[in-house]
Amino acid sequence: MGAVKPVAVFRCSQTEGPGHFATFLDAHRVPWTLVALDAGGAVPASSAPYAGLAFMGGPMSANDELAWIGPALALMRDAVGRGVPVIGHCLGGQMLARALGGRVTPNPVKEIGWGSVRVEDNATAREWFGPELDEFMAFQWHGETFSIPPGAQRILTGEHCPNQAYVADDRHLGMQCHVEMTPGMIAAWIESGAGEIEEARASPAVQPAGRIAAESAARLPDLGAVAERLYGRWLGNLRR
Repeated sequence: MGAVKPVAVFRCSQTEGPGHFATFLDAHRVPWTLVALDAGGAVPASSAPYAGLAFMGGPMSANDELAWIGPALALMRDAVGRGVPVIGHCLGGQMLARALGGRVTPNPVKEIGWGSVRVEDNATAREWFGPELDEFMAFQWHGETFSIPPGAQRILTGEHCPNQAYVADDRHLGMQCHVEMTPGMIAAWIESGAGEIEEARASPAVQPAGRIAAESAARLPDLGAVAERLYGRWLGNLRR
C-alpha cells in the first residue's frame, strides 16, 4: 500500500496559519504539509498528490493580482475536477468562491470580533452542522464578502454579512468567518490589527480590541467544537 496522501495547507499571511485546523488534523493523525505562500512557497500544478486542500486567511483581497492567486484558483478548480475536497477560511473561502464562478465584493461594513451567525434551515446545513445547532458566536475579521457560487448552497448566514459559509458538491466548504482561531492567533491579530480596528470603529460589526480579548476565553471552546464538527465532516471526503 502506498503512503497516505497529506492535506496541503496554504498560508497566505504569517499570522494567519492553520491554527485549530492543524490541531484537529494532528489529533486525527492526518498528515499535512504547509505551503507558505507568504514566504514564496510555490503553488503546486496539480492537486493529485494531496488528500485535500486547505486555504487559510490573509489581509489581501481575493481579487488582487498577486503572483500566486491565479495559480491558486487554478489549483482549486483542478481539485474540484478531481474530487479532492477544498476548505477555505475567510480569504480562502473567497478564493474558492471565485474559483467556482462566484464574485468577491466589498461587504457593506467591516466585521471584526465576535458575532452571532445562524445555521440555515436546509438539509445540507444540517448535514454539516448537525441537527442541534441553530446559532453560534463566530470570529470575524473581513471587509469583503463572496457571492454563493453556482451550484453551491449557503449553510450559514449573519446579520451584517449574509453569506457566511457554503458547501459545493457536498465536499468543498467555503467560510467567511474564522472557526480556526486559537488564543495566540487572536492576540496576534489584535496587536497587528489595532489600527484597522480603530479606523473601522464606526461599523456596527466591529468590536473594540479590549472586548474581543475579554470575550475570547469564554467563546473559544464553543467555537472549537463547531470547527471540529465541520472539520470532521470535511475529513470524511479526503482522497486517500
